[in-house]
Amino acid sequence: MPFQLPDLLPTQLELFLRAAGVVLGSAAVGWLLARLFFKALGRYARRESTFLAQAIGRHMCQPASWFLPVLVISFTLPLTLLTSQALEVARRLVETALLTTFAWCLVKAVDVVQTLVERHYQITADDNLRVRKLFTQLQFVKKLTVSLIIFVTLALVLMSFATVRKIGTGLLTSAGIASVIVGFAAQRSISNLLAGFQIAFTQPIRLDDVLVVEGEWGRVEEITFTYVVLRIWDERRLVLPLNYFIEKPFQNWTRTASQLLGTVFLYTDYTIPVAEVRAELQRLVAAHPLWDKRVCVLQVTDSKERTLELRCLVSASNSSQAFDLRCDVREQLVHFIQQHYPESLPKTRTLTEPTDQPFAPASAATE
Repeated sequence: MPFQLPDLLPTQLELFLRAAGVVLGSAAVGWLLARLFFKALGRYARRESTFLAQAIGRHMCQPASWFLPVLVISFTLPLTLLTSQALEVARRLVETALLTTFAWCLVKAVDVVQTLVERHYQITADDNLRVRKLFTQLQFVKKLTVSLIIFVTLALVLMSFATVRKIGTGLLTSAGIASVIVGFAAQRSISNLLAGFQIAFTQPIRLDDVLVVEGEWGRVEEITFTYVVLRIWDERRLVLPLNYFIEKPFQNWTRTASQLLGTVFLYTDYTIPVAEVRAELQRLVAAHPLWDKRVCVLQVTDSKERTLELRCLVSASNSSQAFDLRCDVREQLVHFIQQHYPESLPKTRTLTEPTDQPFAPASAATE
């Protein structure tokens, strides 16, 4: 009797091998389609230099390499000739994988949109107020969109199971009480979420804004659903809840523009020639690359019992340049006074009278 391998294989094993072959073959076809598509897209991007194609290839390649094989498997699943029960289990698994990989593709599509916007608008420019407004809204909308995608995907996966649907139907009868309990428990979270909407669209703060908060100077580095990260000038990070910027006062140095006035105070003797110091200030600032040519003023703002207070007011295009300009002006003016008017530096005068002369009344001295 001739040797026949199919006759020796049990029926269940034969069905399993057939199903495995269909699944593996479908996955290979889907993976090959993804590779061919992104290879062609890469060649097109190199030839035409289109940033859209480059962004799609960079962000969508990995999720699409999982989504397309699962999609092909979902089409060819009836060819496995599985029993009704086994086919139902396989169908549930494939649907879950299909929803998950599709949600992954949607999240990466949001990254593609963000990359295109960041490419078109440069936040590193000097006058970037409009760009910072857009980026602040974009960051919040992106986080909200990704959260909604994940939430809807998780809900669809769970609702695909009959047991979960029954539990959900039962829970709806007590949704009123549950919503009240959840509302009390998540009061802070909901208020932070509403504060996030308010900050994103009314924009008391934006990304890269310069703020003075809790006595600290820094830039807004990140705005999340619940907190704001402030990058302090010495590279520390100050984390504050969103409600802070709705309920408490703070300084925003770039609310409408980044240009700023800087002050330098000098304390000198009464003998200082103010006009000469003013002329030296104007000479120094006119040649300084950080001055934006708007304001250059020196005024005597106070006269104390031993010194004069001179205030130099200069302008710069942003807070960092204003700080550096103030430091340079202070150093150069102190050097100027030391070199040309050292006698006008702050001093304390003491008048001593000889002790061998008798004290004369004021009336006698007048006569």
